[in-house]
Amino acid sequence: MIGQQMASSLERRSGVSLWRQIADQILHSIAVGDFAENAALPPEVALAERYGVNRHTVRSAIAALVQDGVLRAEQGRGTFVLSRKRLSYPIGARTRFSEGLQGQASERRSVLLESAIEPASRRVAEGLGLARGSDVIRLETRGEADGQPVSRATGWFDAARFAGIDAAIAETGSITASLQRFGIADYLR
Repeated sequence: MIGQQMASSLERRSGVSLWRQIADQILHSIAVGDFAENAALPPEVALAERYGVNRHTVRSAIAALVQDGVLRAEQGRGTFVLSRKRLSYPIGARTRFSEGLQGQASERRSVLLESAIEPASRRVAEGLGLARGSDVIRLETRGEADGQPVSRATGWFDAARFAGIDAAIAETGSITASLQRFGIADYLR
């Protein structure tokens, strides 16, 4: 039953890859304490069954979380949750990454991981006020505090309005500063 619930929570036509959705669900499970620090994750085969995908999809999710510094893989032993400093991060419609971590980390930045132009799904188009299928820029970013990964986000932007935003984020390390270059002084999430 748990596997069916987890598999049904994956959105197969959302525009977000299955491995990314699984990685996000593993992150959530870590955050709520389902997977404890320094504890082993279930084996890849068990996770594949839980999420209703093949083992290679789970392996991609785990590889991304290892790269992000969330997990540690040990050949022959398994995959383990790394210990992390706990940060308090308020979430709201006007949450800004740097401001939210102010006083907790001296260096805060967004790292651009991936950028792609793609047709807007129904959900993305509605959120941006565009026609379905309009070109949007999908950005995958990782938030870092004092050089340690603390968040991962996917954002979509109107490709016509924000052409070059990926280069601005790569240069500034800040989504807010990048949006300011496009004349956006304030925004809601």
